[in-house]
Amino acid sequence: MLGIPIGLIYSNAGEWLIHKYVLHGLGRNKKSFWAFHWHEHHKASRKNDMHDVAYDKPLGGWNAQTKEAVAIALLGLAHVPLFPIAPFFTATVWYSMAHYHSVHRRSHLDFKWAEENVPWHVDHHLGANQDANWCVTRPWFDDWMGTRVARSANASGMAGAASAST
Repeated sequence: MLGIPIGLIYSNAGEWLIHKYVLHGLGRNKKSFWAFHWHEHHKASRKNDMHDVAYDKPLGGWNAQTKEAVAIALLGLAHVPLFPIAPFFTATVWYSMAHYHSVHRRSHLDFKWAEENVPWHVDHHLGANQDANWCVTRPWFDDWMGTRVARSANASGMAGAASAST
């Protein structure tokens, strides 16, 4: 049972690390596989007040949502060998991956829901500093690492935040 809280912390750390160093680090290079995140997903989110049209439809086509889902599935497969040794940990990691995709998708389809439930993720996309707020599901690692940055009070609502350049 100790695997459950360890799996939750591990998964949140993974969100932070992958988002910061892979999606934003490697993803800045337009020739990288990971470029979809910065050059497609962030561009669409900034332009459309958090909405990313890639999430409008179920998985299909080779777009940001599908690339994200493939990466999550591959990470899930990489954890399969751990299941016999640490079933609660592994199941929690798999749950966290599915939860991540669900939360991330919904946050880019329903702005009001995102503002109420994952404001740190809205801050990541619409705040002045897109190189902060790396966590999506819970802001734990952003809080622990000092990378949680709330949008300024005078950048109220979508229009004020979205007007900043990408």
